[in-house]
Amino acid sequence: MAACVALSISPRTAPPTRVGVRPGARGHQLKPLRQGQSRSPGRSRTSGMVFSSSEGGAGTVRREVLDRSARTKINTVNDLNFYNSPRLCTHVDEEFLGQLTELYRQRVMPGGKVLDMCSSHISHLPAEVEYAEVVGHGMNAQELARNPRLGRFFVRNLNESPGFAAEDKQFDAVLCCVSVQYLQRPEEVFAEVYRVLKPGGVFIVSFSNRMFYEKAISAWRDGSGFSRAGLVKEYFQCVQGFTKAEVFTEVGVSPDNSIVGKMKRFFKRSSGDPFYAVVAHRNFKPVYEDQA
Repeated sequence: MAACVALSISPRTAPPTRVGVRPGARGHQLKPLRQGQSRSPGRSRTSGMVFSSSEGGAGTVRREVLDRSARTKINTVNDLNFYNSPRLCTHVDEEFLGQLTELYRQRVMPGGKVLDMCSSHISHLPAEVEYAEVVGHGMNAQELARNPRLGRFFVRNLNESPGFAAEDKQFDAVLCCVSVQYLQRPEEVFAEVYRVLKPGGVFIVSFSNRMFYEKAISAWRDGSGFSRAGLVKEYFQCVQGFTKAEVFTEVGVSPDNSIVGKMKRFFKRSSGDPFYAVVAHRNFKPVYEDQA
């Protein structure tokens, strides 16, 4: 999954990244991952992650959010083996996906470059909006090859190699749909997302209460929607330079805050897949003319 800005990459050689380009697409192979700057690294005593010992500025991982036990999974089979067979299905209901698409419509600007992280056979970007390029990352090449929105894609296990083979400030938006619960090195991944985002670029992390339970990290498995949103906010806060994270539980509707309205929302969320999205930007949140 991702590398870092002011976060040093381990000197061990990363496993090769499989790269795909859809037939007829104008994509090209991703450039080799650049190694970290020449700063002397310091190793965390709790997780074994390698951080820059420099005081650093934007993009620096300021602290660890998780200790070693919070990163553990019940199923310790290598993730690439677990996802070896394609799963050509959606993991949340249509109402969740409708709200996610609307959030993308509002926050991902047309004509931009998008990285769909932890993607599959479908991205949930609005069909009527065109983007300069959509790059996909995932764990199964067959799924990614069937995704019509992707111009190119690559397969990488971010829990082993948290780094993207991309230059700094490449993307206007990075998306992560119902997959953040599987990240064992989220601090490094979020730092890497910061690195590849352009200033003002947006990172949208969405999730519900569904998961492969045995593959979710301990810190996530038995939490509530509220605690999980708080955890993702902490992931953003641990990286210097992200704006204050916003949490969305409804998109595209005017909330009815009467007692009856709140009760309806409660029962609705209890019977379906509750929607959560945590959103932040690199450096600043842009204001567009139609939002002013």
